[in-house]
Amino acid sequence: MRALLLGGYGQLGTEIRRRWSGWEIEAPRHADVDIEDAAAVTAAIERVRPDLLINCAAFHNVDRCEEFPDRALAANALAVDAMARAARDGGAAFLTVSTDYVFDGRATQPYDEEAPPHPISAYGVSKFAGELLVDRLQMRAFVVRTCGVYGERASSTKGHTFIDRILAQARAGEPIRVVDDQIVSPTFAGHLAEALLALVRTQAYGLYHAVNPGPVSWYDFAREVLAQAGLEQSIEPISAAEWKAPARRPAFSALENAKLRALGIELPPWREGIAAFLRLRSSG
Repeated sequence: MRALLLGGYGQLGTEIRRRWSGWEIEAPRHADVDIEDAAAVTAAIERVRPDLLINCAAFHNVDRCEEFPDRALAANALAVDAMARAARDGGAAFLTVSTDYVFDGRATQPYDEEAPPHPISAYGVSKFAGELLVDRLQMRAFVVRTCGVYGERASSTKGHTFIDRILAQARAGEPIRVVDDQIVSPTFAGHLAEALLALVRTQAYGLYHAVNPGPVSWYDFAREVLAQAGLEQSIEPISAAEWKAPARRPAFSALENAKLRALGIELPPWREGIAAFLRLRSSG
């Protein structure tokens, strides 16, 4: 099986290239195939002739999306629509990654796939628009929402992973402040890549949630990181309002993998995601 992977050098794309054994994966760099250039995407599909087009690329700087909503829509909605159409016309299935930010955060239990989206940021709006455009095509497509992805590669937006930042501050004896009133499902990219491979094999196309399960605040997640790393350092809990990010974030955006579980696909709990990441770091 052959896949054309766009966004193949980010956190998730790196793990797909590493873990999708049995697949021939072509992962052009952004300089070679810009997702917003429909002609370039079509040409790549015609050249590679993939069985599956995977989109891990996005404009995912949430605060910058608030400043440049037109760019967010271009990358996260219109480009996704064009990619899906090109995949369909080229005889390929399509997989694109969406986000927990399609929800408003008013829930008290993890959102499953039946929960109605209500995004509260330009980023969330753009990603939900991309979902709707793919759904409208009624094609062989997987739309997979995830949350708080972290992996070996640093975030292209922040230049580091959340875990690496916490560890670096602890080792340097610097004060650590982490938001404690946002409840999420942080997800290790390696576990997500493996779940996506299992999902693709089912050919059960549709909308899915895929996270390391178990709702947790970023504050408690950071505390667990330090505990597993054997570091003793206090963390100051702060509110999202104190963090003063330009874009609104959902207060509760943990996800439930209901449809994956129905297929027999399980991701490890969030604590095991931290452990897997730390093992990857220590082996590297």
